[in-house]
Amino acid sequence: MGNRDLVAETKSDLSLNCVRGKLSQSRSLSDLTWLRVGGPADYLFQPADIDDLRTFLRDLPNDVPVFPMGVGSNLIVRDGGLRAVVIRLGRGFNGISIDGNSVTAGAAALDAHVARKAADAGVDLTFLRTIPGSVGGAVRMNAGCYGSYTADVLRKATIVTRQGDLIDLTADDLNFRYRQSDLPDGAVLVEATFEGPSNDPTDLHARMDAQLKKRDETQPTKDRSAGSTFRNPAGFSSTGRADDIHDLKAWKVIDNAGMRGAMKGGAQMSEKHSNFLINTGGASAADLEGLGEEVRKKVYETSGITLEWEIMRVGDPLTE
Repeated sequence: MGNRDLVAETKSDLSLNCVRGKLSQSRSLSDLTWLRVGGPADYLFQPADIDDLRTFLRDLPNDVPVFPMGVGSNLIVRDGGLRAVVIRLGRGFNGISIDGNSVTAGAAALDAHVARKAADAGVDLTFLRTIPGSVGGAVRMNAGCYGSYTADVLRKATIVTRQGDLIDLTADDLNFRYRQSDLPDGAVLVEATFEGPSNDPTDLHARMDAQLKKRDETQPTKDRSAGSTFRNPAGFSSTGRADDIHDLKAWKVIDNAGMRGAMKGGAQMSEKHSNFLINTGGASAADLEGLGEEVRKKVYETSGITLEWEIMRVGDPLTE
């Protein structure tokens, strides 16, 4: 029996379990991602609160795949959709509370809102201000900028496991790496606690204003994108050259490969910042991912460097 059949058979059971959140069948995900592409999920579940989520995951058969989804700011869902139950957290998971230098935020809270609330209280989490996503995604991807990373400030992350258990994890448990962390398979992150240094609220807001200005000057913030497409190169080139390339930027090797502004269908590598993949209008997920792969191939041919995707790609391609 395939996953699609398993998910379909689960529908009536979930209804009988009196799930209080919203459960939608064959729900398109394109309007839930910043790139506005992608096919339907078999099911989309939006839990009412943590207890609702725990019940749902506890009663869901283990063979049914689960995909936790944030605000879709760093995601391509392929055109054939996703054979899974997608979990998307909403209003019941976006609270923000502050106690001294400790800031606790629900996984659905936007990074920018957390940074602003923290600054109001004199807590420096300013690096979060320009990260286009939610707290859950920031923890999952160890998001960072300006030399600071989520791993530097995270004190605790609370998850609901695939079995419905509520568990706290430390930064060590998550094994943070560049744009990566380790979460138990199928677990849904519901809350995180950060600790930042103290600073004057006026100074913190001024710093964030400067960061926003710099971002808007250098990145295509008015275009439909998903943030940085590829991770900055690390290590040594695949040609075996001895030159260290840790300081190379992805946009630079893309430029050197002549791929700034390259297009495929409605997809384009931004003219303003060549590491931003944008939907100029009418792009399919296949256009976007295909262009990204063309960029990777060209960069490898010209420099011997293999770029790694920073944007997550999930789901099935569209079949005839």
